[in-house]
Amino acid sequence: MSDIEAHAMSDNPASNAQPDRLQVAGLSKRFAQPDGHATVALADCSFTVEPGKLTVLMGPSGCGKSTLAYLLAGYLEPDAGTIKLGGAAVRGAGPDRMLVFQETALWPWMTVVENVMFGPLARGAMSRDEARRQAGNLLTRFGLADFGERYPQHLSGGMKRRAEIAQALINQPKVLILDEPFRGLDVMTRELMQEYYMQLFEGTRSTTLFITSELEEAIFLADQLLFMSAAPGRIIESMQIDLPHPRTFETMETARYLEIKRRATAILNESGAFEVT
Repeated sequence: MSDIEAHAMSDNPASNAQPDRLQVAGLSKRFAQPDGHATVALADCSFTVEPGKLTVLMGPSGCGKSTLAYLLAGYLEPDAGTIKLGGAAVRGAGPDRMLVFQETALWPWMTVVENVMFGPLARGAMSRDEARRQAGNLLTRFGLADFGERYPQHLSGGMKRRAEIAQALINQPKVLILDEPFRGLDVMTRELMQEYYMQLFEGTRSTTLFITSELEEAIFLADQLLFMSAAPGRIIESMQIDLPHPRTFETMETARYLEIKRRATAILNESGAFEVT
């Protein structure tokens, strides 16, 4: 059993009498503008990310999705509302909540393995030998074993995304937050990464909040799908996605997938937040 799989089992509801839940209640955030006015990014945003589940949050451009991700990771402070993990209030950034950004977070002057090792070494959570061992195991799992000593500029877009997810997972977070991680990839690479990430999740069941603006991506990945309104962002609807696991792209051709897509499209049309084609 890998280090990450062992961690996932410890957060599994079946093996933990009081599993950690990420609970967001009444969250609001505004940003002051030079003209003295304020832009309200989030208003009364509430939802729960269940342990061992892949929760997907879908919202239109500019609705506050990235602001929400930064709040959950502890990089911003809310103006109102609460964020709790396992019943305890979240205070600032910490390794229990790791964020994979839209843009690359790999340091170009470090090799890939050094990038993956950086978090636990910076916190003093592992010895260098242990960090290198765990980083090597993750890179092997992510199909990057032959690229550990290369620099990020030598990796393709999809390979960088895999390295960044490994960079987050080595910290063994209780919640992994991914902010549109496949945005900007070409269509073929994006589809491969979606299927790859689904296989990774099914192997670990790490508690995950995945943020996207793509409906098909959302349905394919989600156990729970949250719909966010246009700015100021709030959750307007929640759907449980009961597609069976394991999921492959053949799943998207099933009658059940198409039924879920019709329901989701109706929600989007009724909300008026998206232009659905």
